[in-house]
Amino acid sequence: MPRISPREFLDLPLRVHSFLEGVPLHDVWAVDLPSGFNGITLCEFRNRVKTQSQRNTIPNTTKALLGLRFALGRVCRLDAQTSAQKLASYIKFLPQDDRDRSLVPPGSKESVFDVVYSFENEILLEIVNATVHAFWAQALARVSDGYRLYWAIYVKPVGWITRAYMALIDPLRRLVVYPQLLSSTRQEWLRLYSGQDSVVHVN
Repeated sequence: MPRISPREFLDLPLRVHSFLEGVPLHDVWAVDLPSGFNGITLCEFRNRVKTQSQRNTIPNTTKALLGLRFALGRVCRLDAQTSAQKLASYIKFLPQDDRDRSLVPPGSKESVFDVVYSFENEILLEIVNATVHAFWAQALARVSDGYRLYWAIYVKPVGWITRAYMALIDPLRRLVVYPQLLSSTRQEWLRLYSGQDSVVHVN
């Protein structure tokens, strides 16, 4: 399983640690990405996946679960942001030097998330809705035999519903969704950086 102890992530020299100080770190995930190339950045990898991906990289099981979640969100109006939820965004707390450093304008949309900042090797995304105020931090670090990609999930409660909602989705998120997404991410990395054009698709 790619879920790891938070200590390893917290020891990395990342902006997110001070920026989200006081926001509970829910869990941390990691996947090892082999490569002999120096200088690969998270930003470069993500851009290459967007522009050069030959297929939809989301595994079918995960795609179905996400589709079900978003369908329920529309029916139950879980994802429609209120004015108060928009005002709760942490983007307004981002200092000007971080804004200037960000390679993507803070507040830009990425799927259902808002970009807080996007540096070369560290990205922070945010979502605020009726169930949760959550952050998804991604970081890429060089290791002895390649790189390690970290995913960290921070969850700030918006009320009693947050605990119930996380208890409901955590089993599927931890057993199916994130393992499959990280496996798919590794396959894309191998295709782009290891010359492995033929990889096994995870369903």
